[in-house]
Amino acid sequence: MTPSAAAPTKLNKFEKYKVEKDGLAVKDELKQFSELGWEALDETDLVHRLKWLGIFFRPVTPGQFMLRLRIANGILNAEQLRVLASIVQRYGDDGSADITTRQNLQLRGIRFEDFPNIFEQLQQAGLTSIQSGMDNVRNITGSPVAGIDGAEFIDTIPLCQAIQDAITNHGTGNPEYTNLPRKFNIAVAGGPDNSVHAEINDIAYVPAFKDGHFGFNVLVGGFFSAKRCEAAIPLNAWVTAHQLADLSCAILRVFRDHGSRANRQKSRLMWLIDDWGLDQFRAAVEAEFGQSLPDAAPNDEIAWDKRDHIGIHPQKQPGLHYAGLHVPVGRLKADEMFEIARLAQVYGHGDIRLTVEQNLILTGLETAKLDAFRQEPLLKTFSLSPAPLVRELVSCTGAKFCNFALVETKQRALALAQDLTEELNLTQAVRIHWTGCPNSCGQPQVADIGLMGTKTRKDGQTVEAVDIYMGGKVGKDAQLGERVLKSIPCDDLKPVLRDLLLEKFGATARA
Repeated sequence: MTPSAAAPTKLNKFEKYKVEKDGLAVKDELKQFSELGWEALDETDLVHRLKWLGIFFRPVTPGQFMLRLRIANGILNAEQLRVLASIVQRYGDDGSADITTRQNLQLRGIRFEDFPNIFEQLQQAGLTSIQSGMDNVRNITGSPVAGIDGAEFIDTIPLCQAIQDAITNHGTGNPEYTNLPRKFNIAVAGGPDNSVHAEINDIAYVPAFKDGHFGFNVLVGGFFSAKRCEAAIPLNAWVTAHQLADLSCAILRVFRDHGSRANRQKSRLMWLIDDWGLDQFRAAVEAEFGQSLPDAAPNDEIAWDKRDHIGIHPQKQPGLHYAGLHVPVGRLKADEMFEIARLAQVYGHGDIRLTVEQNLILTGLETAKLDAFRQEPLLKTFSLSPAPLVRELVSCTGAKFCNFALVETKQRALALAQDLTEELNLTQAVRIHWTGCPNSCGQPQVADIGLMGTKTRKDGQTVEAVDIYMGGKVGKDAQLGERVLKSIPCDDLKPVLRDLLLEKFGATARA
């Protein structure tokens, strides 16, 4: 069944946009668009269809666009990072890059007329932004220490790349998967610590041995939205590594052809599973896949608490180490990006890995170079041993750049974490996640303490506030947290967080 043939009689407004013109069609129109200027564009092209190319118009910063890349498994090389640094550098203080919670980069401050040239640069560097927004599969996440971790079962890098290549036609665009009912997330875990947050993905592959053979148990349906959050559930299926791309595409075709297109709040994969039941959904996937799926292995291999990879750690290659650098709330400026690329080449193998905690990893550091590496000035900003509250801090973009966000997040999150660090002693890291709105890009439901932006009334005025979530757990026995407090004004938040840390996480007040 083709995407257009699957369209129901009742369509929401976004589906009507896609019936009028496939989002990928703007790829061939970009040069003309850039010559006309963004002000001349049809609103639907400007606000919606350009997202199929990864281009995001931001009403809060008109004329300064965001570009979301696709970086499978979060793996870059030094030369690619230099290309990206040169792009944001041209925009001065307006230019920056954010590491996302899907091991990806978003470039900010870009002028619309520069996009044709930028896309040429990306292509030459082996990078792409195709199909990275709207109703497409988002960045494919995998283990950030794939190929270098002594505890891993499999290197996830080629697996994530194969899935991305299939969905995007090797980065050129694939119309077969550009008309999904809603966005879609895929993750591949390669080790025992669930470094990809498998439970929050529409498809997650977790390592599992069956009858002595290695493969993956399949989870489906995990998602966050403004109306509902659900953890992924077992499909009761097991696949081998070489089947991941084909099975991913089969599930996508079932979702494309049968997912709801009437109400966008009820269009994620889990709603289809609810409607059909898991048995019917699995049968449809097997029919599309072209073969039956073995039942899941009785147990998977997720056995550890989640690691954050901060600090210097030995690789499985003798004499080599990787260094996990903490990037405060994931934001990078051009000069920092250039310096990271230099460090990656001087001290390591030239690889840069991004993590779902919005940090980065450099690989291939020789033992003899570690002392010199530790003295590099950049490590004062991107620490190898950050304070506990700062170490696990995650934040979405926030109101500064995102028109959906109800509160400013990044700078407020960092300032509060630093203030509380000065006031409290902590013996454990506490994962605090900020998200500016119920869309949950900052994933507060997986945090020890999650903060979701909202509005409330205080002294007769509407003010920025947060709902507080607690109980999220990642790694073994992962679970989603629940809301415990509502509408706390941001100006009153510090003592509330202080009390939570004292009462729930063993913090003590400094003298």
